[in-house]
Amino acid sequence: MDNQDKSKPNSDEAKERRPKWMIPLIAVVVVSVLALAGVFAWRAYEHRQHDSELSSCSQAVSNLHGLTRPSQLARYHEAVAVRADQVKDAKTIKAMSRSVKAVGSLRPQTLQCKTSMSTESLEATANKSKKLDAGYHAVYKAANAVLASRDAKTLDDAKAALSGKINEAKKLLQDSDGKVADNTVRDNLQKVIDQAGQITGGEIKAYHDAVSALQVAIDRVNASTQAKSQADQQTAGHAQRQSRPTSSNNGRRGSVQSRRPASRPSGNRGGGGGGSSQAPTAPSSPQRGDGNGTGGHAVLPPLDTTHHGCNPDGSCGIG
Repeated sequence: MDNQDKSKPNSDEAKERRPKWMIPLIAVVVVSVLALAGVFAWRAYEHRQHDSELSSCSQAVSNLHGLTRPSQLARYHEAVAVRADQVKDAKTIKAMSRSVKAVGSLRPQTLQCKTSMSTESLEATANKSKKLDAGYHAVYKAANAVLASRDAKTLDDAKAALSGKINEAKKLLQDSDGKVADNTVRDNLQKVIDQAGQITGGEIKAYHDAVSALQVAIDRVNASTQAKSQADQQTAGHAQRQSRPTSSNNGRRGSVQSRRPASRPSGNRGGGGGGSSQAPTAPSSPQRGDGNGTGGHAVLPPLDTTHHGCNPDGSCGIG
């Protein structure tokens, strides 16, 4: 009983010694601490959010820049320039056109993500980059499809060209038998034909090179054929010239001899009733003597044996 009575006064004394302002102060301190903790927690959350958006934005921009770097843009422009008649599947051209129209234009992108940017700005930039990235990814796929279709058609065309050139070479090889100046060009053509027939695979350049090699061999055979043809023509012409003078001279001699009279008439001579009834043709000009009557013969009129001493015009001489 005494102990209980003694403890109560001590308790009351302790309450009387505790200041009245301590409890409110403690409450204020506790509230302040909690407020500061909340501020720090919010700031830490914002910092983490900012860092997250910065990372997301940087990744989106990096992907976009990868799809729009100069080498990729050049590839896109190359695909845009391909025509429908140059591809194996014309649908790839339409898909390419739609994808380019979706992104607006093919150009480098300059979007950036900086630490100094706000979280909202980083988020907006990330969203824009992701949208453009999706558009350019479609362009990337469409461009690959166009160029692959173009290469497939080019390969088919190269195979067809080589097949046609091989057939041309085989025909020339058959037609040129015995018609070349040097048969080694035909042997070489056969060798090139065999090599071209062994080409397979998808390397377009190999087919083009084979066509070029065949063309060179074909040209050599044609040149040798032409050389032999010209040589044969020259030989034939030379032989013709060798045989032509003999036949011509013989012909001229024969014609001259055939036209030359066997004997030259000397004219009619006087004599009793003899002679031809046809008067000889007078020469175009009189022959001149040497002046003394011995160097030449004077042309005398023929004797008239038909008119009895009268001239043809009816006049007769006296006596």
